[in-house]
Amino acid sequence: MEAYLDNSATTRCDAEAAELMMKLLTEDYGNPSSLHHKGVSAENYMNDARKKIAKTLKVSEKEICFTSGGTESNNLAIIGAAEANKRSGRHVITTAIEHPSVSNPMEYLKEQGYEVTYLPVDAYGVISPEDLKNAMREDTILVSLMQVNNEIGAVEPIEEAGEIIKAQNPKTLFHVDAIQSYGKFKIYPAKMKIDLLSVSGHKIHGPKGSGFLYIKDKTKIHPILKGGGQQRGMRSGTENVPAIAGLGVAADKIYRNLDEKIEAMYQLREYFIGEVTKISGVSVNGHTDRKNAPHIVSVSVEGVRAEVLLHALEDKGIYVSAGSACSSNKPAVSRTLKSIGLKQELLDSTVRFSFSVETTKEEIDYALSEMAALIPMLQKYTRH
Repeated sequence: MEAYLDNSATTRCDAEAAELMMKLLTEDYGNPSSLHHKGVSAENYMNDARKKIAKTLKVSEKEICFTSGGTESNNLAIIGAAEANKRSGRHVITTAIEHPSVSNPMEYLKEQGYEVTYLPVDAYGVISPEDLKNAMREDTILVSLMQVNNEIGAVEPIEEAGEIIKAQNPKTLFHVDAIQSYGKFKIYPAKMKIDLLSVSGHKIHGPKGSGFLYIKDKTKIHPILKGGGQQRGMRSGTENVPAIAGLGVAADKIYRNLDEKIEAMYQLREYFIGEVTKISGVSVNGHTDRKNAPHIVSVSVEGVRAEVLLHALEDKGIYVSAGSACSSNKPAVSRTLKSIGLKQELLDSTVRFSFSVETTKEEIDYALSEMAALIPMLQKYTRH
């Protein structure tokens, strides 16, 4: 049997999305900038995807800018917004537990002379709204927060943060990294006072290399790619129409009957946590209740290195991550786990299980039974 429990790293592409992509790669392959029929046809596919995505967020279609994925969306939001607004100030705020596609652009801004404030998190990985309020200044041009942490599934108080930011300084732009939350939560930028929102396609059963940035109308942001002026000049380069169309299908499908899908994932998560913590030396990081995201469980195993457990599980056809799969193939010490104050000896003994709408109870049961057999053996082996 196989149990794929690494859906926060990537999901299986939806069959309908893949089928449409193949059609666009081999039949309707026109360049959307071309004026002939094939070009117009390609543009129509893009417009259709834009319409579907805008509907999921209750925003205008012209506010959706297609990108190559989460990393590009985050870079465009952070660097583009900072560059466009530097005359108003050079102070930006983020958290201590952001994904590298946010933390590295922040480091880049520091090199360019910007000042970055990093908000701490509590033992569950959640920021304090009070800390955000105190960090806000007259020269704060941007606040960037992830809605769901990719390693432990902590959920940040996005709506409250939006209220605080706009009350303190209406000109401050609010960027939300929704890469792990889009398709698992209902997100309404207008209501939540979000100006910029990053999404990645391959986390929601869309293709890799697809994503978008929601840019609220009239938001001051500079493009970071210069060229032919596609997508209103915001993101030059011939659009990846097959990926965009596939993303549109995936976004539309993931938001159908979303409440039932979320409930099913929460039930699997609660069941998994209840069973896995019965194994000696196993603990779960972050909230174990529904304050956490429905699809992520961070598990620490005393006396067993993450890499050892990951490969032992892989031998049984069970796929998980050591920390974040995106940072690199070799897991470094996680900033998130350090930030929540995890014990030193567990920093290198933590693996992430992540579910999707396709995850079954059979997969969970199989993983649990193999872990119950493997972990005591690995603990014994490492003690000698």
